[in-house]
Amino acid sequence: MEITIKDEFIKLGQALKLAGLAENGAHAKEIIAQGAVTVNGETDTRRGRKCRPGDVIAFNGKQVTVRCL
Repeated sequence: MEITIKDEFIKLGQALKLAGLAENGAHAKEIIAQGAVTVNGETDTRRGRKCRPGDVIAFNGKQVTVRCL
């Protein structure tokens, strides 16, 4: 799966919502804080982490690649 952004980056919490991996901001915050989300294969607990084109976000067996317009 891919998400497409028009800016230089997207915050991790926003990316999870955009991809449909999190129901809302509170859910995104919770799963990130639990260490259930990886970015490029590494666990990241920062909701505000800047995800850039080419980054791969994974949660619950699903992967999302960030792409730019």
